[in-house]
Amino acid sequence: MSRPVPNPGILDIAPYTPGKTPVPEPGRKVFKLSANETPFGPSPKAIEAFKNVATHLEDYPEGTSRVLREAIGRSFGLDPNRIICGAGSDEILNLLAHTYLSQGDEAISTTHGFLVYPIATMAVGAKNVIAQETNLTCDVDAILKAVTPKTKLVWLANPNNPTGTYVPFDEVKRLRAGLPSHVLLVLDAAYCDYVSRNDYEMGIELVATTENTVVTHTFSKIHGLAALRIGWMFGPEHIIDAVNRIRGPFNVSTPAMYAAVAAIEDTAHQAMSKQFTETWRNWLTEEIGKLGLKVTPGVANFVLIHFPEKGTTSDAADAYLTKRGLVLRALKNYGLPHSLRMTIGTEEANRLVVDGLRDFLAGK
Repeated sequence: MSRPVPNPGILDIAPYTPGKTPVPEPGRKVFKLSANETPFGPSPKAIEAFKNVATHLEDYPEGTSRVLREAIGRSFGLDPNRIICGAGSDEILNLLAHTYLSQGDEAISTTHGFLVYPIATMAVGAKNVIAQETNLTCDVDAILKAVTPKTKLVWLANPNNPTGTYVPFDEVKRLRAGLPSHVLLVLDAAYCDYVSRNDYEMGIELVATTENTVVTHTFSKIHGLAALRIGWMFGPEHIIDAVNRIRGPFNVSTPAMYAAVAAIEDTAHQAMSKQFTETWRNWLTEEIGKLGLKVTPGVANFVLIHFPEKGTTSDAADAYLTKRGLVLRALKNYGLPHSLRMTIGTEEANRLVVDGLRDFLAGK
């Protein structure tokens, strides 16, 4: 019996697997530390803005996300006409793939890059090419070496998820300069708000001065609006125009739009979250290191913990912590079978993870 057949390459895609969402058990407190969600939630001003539009849910959203683009423009000093908004930055990444990749093309991502990149690439029939990292960090020379006449796009998460590492801006500029002019460089800056390094830049300067670079960002991390699915991209006018031609006309809901405007304007909430994250990222890195486990130095809102390949395995540690209500992220699908990624949570959660790891390693 005949039936519809998916396009070539679709069934070769490994579906995206999100971080575990635990089901609370009676009498046990559960801390979800698997999805890089902020422990503070959104700004109270964002919640208020969300509620204020709840009485008009019968109306379609304004189709260009104008009020949000203008708010982003004010916050970053950008031309709103060079901004596009989406249902999370994931949607924008997929729109870029549909706009600039086709059957037979190639797109480059790094060894432990965000899993949406190969999905978006392969969904349009293009080939996902992996450039090897060095010390779990993007290697610009490896990317440049992977370029072929078929290369049309390069995906770069900076900082990277799940490693937490970053590429200095000088290296990003060297990458752009070394790529052919027809290759689109996509800088995914989802975690940029947590970075406090003098040699880091999310990429706006590069976008403003080139015709072949875009930067994407999200409201899911420091702004705490993951449930509303809001992302945005800053790019050259010709790229914004092209992507807008295939973007759905009402892809960002009105409640999401106004909540995001309030969130981006609440700089005090962002500053508090950033400072807390930095303090506890440093504390967790030091304390977990004292236990004899390696932690990759990171700059985002999570830490990457490595376990020995034999003996005290990450699987056993994951199971042990989960029984204590501490849910971390296993990383087999990212090619890191001996590592766990831990979102920086509340002070209580952070301390409980260190205590849990200490007890696990002691065989208690």
